[in-house]
Amino acid sequence: MKKAVFAMVAFCAISIGTAQTEEELKTQLAGKKDSIAAIQGRADAIQAQIDALPGWKLGAFGTIGGSLSEFNNWFAQGTPNNSAGNIGITGNAFANLQQEKFFWRNALTMNLTWVKIDDKDDPTDDDSFQPTTDVFNLSSLYGRKLSEKFAISGLMEYRTTLLNNFNDPGYLDLGVGVTWTPIANLVVVVHPLNYNFVFADDDTIFDSSAGAKIVADYTRQIGKVSFKSNLSAFASYENEDLSNWTWTNGFAYTLWKAIGVGFDFGLRSNKQEALNYQINTLGNTDATFDSIDNELQTYWTLGISYAF
Repeated sequence: MKKAVFAMVAFCAISIGTAQTEEELKTQLAGKKDSIAAIQGRADAIQAQIDALPGWKLGAFGTIGGSLSEFNNWFAQGTPNNSAGNIGITGNAFANLQQEKFFWRNALTMNLTWVKIDDKDDPTDDDSFQPTTDVFNLSSLYGRKLSEKFAISGLMEYRTTLLNNFNDPGYLDLGVGVTWTPIANLVVVVHPLNYNFVFADDDTIFDSSAGAKIVADYTRQIGKVSFKSNLSAFASYENEDLSNWTWTNGFAYTLWKAIGVGFDFGLRSNKQEALNYQINTLGNTDATFDSIDNELQTYWTLGISYAF
């Protein structure tokens, strides 16, 4: 009996000691986290000073995602003998020149995906990789500084597809206005004097027009995390149906050296493209700007990333 009581007392003492030790460790951990946050804040401030130094700043990161599969006599599915695969590649790159009186910012965003499915029992099917996601965006922004945060600027931005219907449509924006850089890594462009050139075989749907151009871009690297978010919008002065916007985002987390995990997604609204799809792809010749449903366009890619 005495042994049992002694064992219970010892167990309670150990439990209390462990609980106290755990609380002490949690307190110490909270203090360490506060210290890490303070160090990160100082590091961010130093990085902001480095980014503001004159000279070129270059960077790039991207994502490669893919999968391959093959089935033989897998009768539970409708196509028991098939091979399938998909490959996705994204890229985000920038080359920025910072000087005392001016800046020049250049950026490239690309997202390409191919998909295939080969039904081995159907000799007439297409067993090649077919392009699906197809995004290409190239921009160049020059600014003459009025102050540390404001500049008179000129922008050239070109958007199209590479794999399917290159430059059909293609969009070229040329304009002037102001650029605002409220914080490090964030650039906001407002160009009320802008012309949106649209290149397309069907000029009855696609039309160029004058309008306002708004761009917001945030690119940053924090430790092992790299990310870029870009919103590009055009508001036509001539017709609301000619307006459009695209929002692209890229994230990469480095796991080992330059290799990690990447995730990209994008949103777009473009009524001209929606009408073109209804008429020239679906054959709905009665479709008009007023009758179509301008559905939100989206894409995403998840895969292995490589940071330069």
